[in-house]
Amino acid sequence: MPHKHNFGAGPCILPQEVFEQAAQAVLSWGDTGLSILEISHRTPEFESVVAESVQLIKELMQVPEGYEVIFVQGGASLQFGMLPMNLLNEEESAAYLDTGVWANKALKEAKLFGNVNVVASSKEANYTFIPKDFQIPTDAKYFHCTSNNTIYGTQMQSFPKSPVSMICDMSSDILSREIKVADFDLIYAGAQKNIGPAGNTVVILKSEILGKVNRKITSMLDYRIHIEGGSMYNTPPVFAIYVAMLNLRWLKKQGGVKEMERRNVEKANLLYSEIDRNAMFKGTCAIEDRSKMNICFVMNDASFEKEFLQMAEALGCVGLKGHRSVGGFRASMYNALPLASVQVLVDTMKNFEALKK
Repeated sequence: MPHKHNFGAGPCILPQEVFEQAAQAVLSWGDTGLSILEISHRTPEFESVVAESVQLIKELMQVPEGYEVIFVQGGASLQFGMLPMNLLNEEESAAYLDTGVWANKALKEAKLFGNVNVVASSKEANYTFIPKDFQIPTDAKYFHCTSNNTIYGTQMQSFPKSPVSMICDMSSDILSREIKVADFDLIYAGAQKNIGPAGNTVVILKSEILGKVNRKITSMLDYRIHIEGGSMYNTPPVFAIYVAMLNLRWLKKQGGVKEMERRNVEKANLLYSEIDRNAMFKGTCAIEDRSKMNICFVMNDASFEKEFLQMAEALGCVGLKGHRSVGGFRASMYNALPLASVQVLVDTMKNFEALKK
């Protein structure tokens, strides 16, 4: 089977060596004589996997003292409701920045638990930019934002200085660039972009923000229970956490988050330069808000889009079709996607332009 260039938005590409190590563990894991798929999560061997994964995240993201790292299930979508359930009393307000479908879903869930103040929204412009001129109310319990928007190809290039607890959904750009964890009280991310396979969710949170709501919380949705249980209050997604550990090891070996950011800037610059140079293509969002993870673009003549997509697919580029909300194309370029794959896409764009001249 010829090599594919995977531009899919997620679940997404992981390093080849991670696939190989994970495949071997499915057959026989280490000295256990068992498949990783049948190992008990209570064995010392798997407990060490959880411990190493937590330590790697703390190291790679330079997580300061006073923070916990836990693995939960349900994806970022469960966090939309879980975090206000744990942090927001019914009579209190939370501030939300509405920058895309996922941000909008998050604020809708929060309304079930308290008041929501949407401080700014780009919904009327089909989320083609990140609002910047807004005030975060000082009486808000917390401020919630979404760092990167997979569907619309926008990304917060910086974060506001918040007078209240700042919470961020970093599902699609965690570990892709350096950030200061201490600026946030809680960060959450579905694993299936830059961390590992689907089924695992990482939550990094400051311990002191918990235990301040007056409602009863069911155990599975209580952050404190998961912290006390060491991410093993119930049976965790064993294989997903194991593969995440392999991927985090790979990331560290490559030079950590700083090196990932350098590579991601290089890949994004290569593709954006071609989009801006090539008269057949154009970007879909504000230039200053362009994402380095999900690059959305369309053709000036939409009648050529099907033909271009077929040409790209014939050369092994998969996952390029844009989300129905935007149309055109979306090239998702997570950490494991090599520069060479982006070059193949850029060369295809150039060749298509030459073909149509």
